[in-house]
Amino acid sequence: MGTYILHLETATKVCSVALSNNGELIALKEIREEGFSHGENLNLFIENVLSQAEIKSKDLSAVSLASGPGSYTGLRIGAATAKALCYALNIPLIAIDALTSLIHVAREKHANGNLCAVIDARRMEVYNLIVDNNNQPLKEISADIIDESTYSAFDPFVCIGDGAEKLQDIWRDRSCQFDLSISASAKGQVSIAYSKFQTNDFEDVAYWEPFYLKDFIAGKKAN
Repeated sequence: MGTYILHLETATKVCSVALSNNGELIALKEIREEGFSHGENLNLFIENVLSQAEIKSKDLSAVSLASGPGSYTGLRIGAATAKALCYALNIPLIAIDALTSLIHVAREKHANGNLCAVIDARRMEVYNLIVDNNNQPLKEISADIIDESTYSAFDPFVCIGDGAEKLQDIWRDRSCQFDLSISASAKGQVSIAYSKFQTNDFEDVAYWEPFYLKDFIAGKKAN
């Protein structure tokens, strides 16, 4: 039968649902729109990936989701959906931060070098994680106001995520690369979720809440 895990990504404007079996991606449905369409699409996408794999929801072993940081509305929709499934099916909930998931998506294309993952927040503000060649954090997850020298201590790196586009101009004189083709996807959760499942690294469905990084409201600058 295998270990079927459903993966939900709703932290950004991307609405993405993946399904894996024993740590291997077997189905994926996602869309990126300017507006947030998670409320309309998420349950339809879940039905789609289950249909692709020819299984029923009762066959699922766990649900994983992007825990944040990201869109407040998107994270709430993802959390409500994941919790409802876990309650109904009596299966565990696995939380994976959205930036680490984004890093795993990028590694398919950028196997080597430092990666700077940025999720757009507002104006010149981003949620950020920087990792080295082995995906070990060089700088932990933070919420920062961006200027010309932000994160320059970690150059060179490849900048990815939906916050990268607005940084291209302000960082144009630095040794940074920008890959705007890479965005959030539930497929980035697959290997992490399977590892967490094997070690019973689960959340308390009743009390778990998304990682909003609320201290970001005050704003801070990271150099």
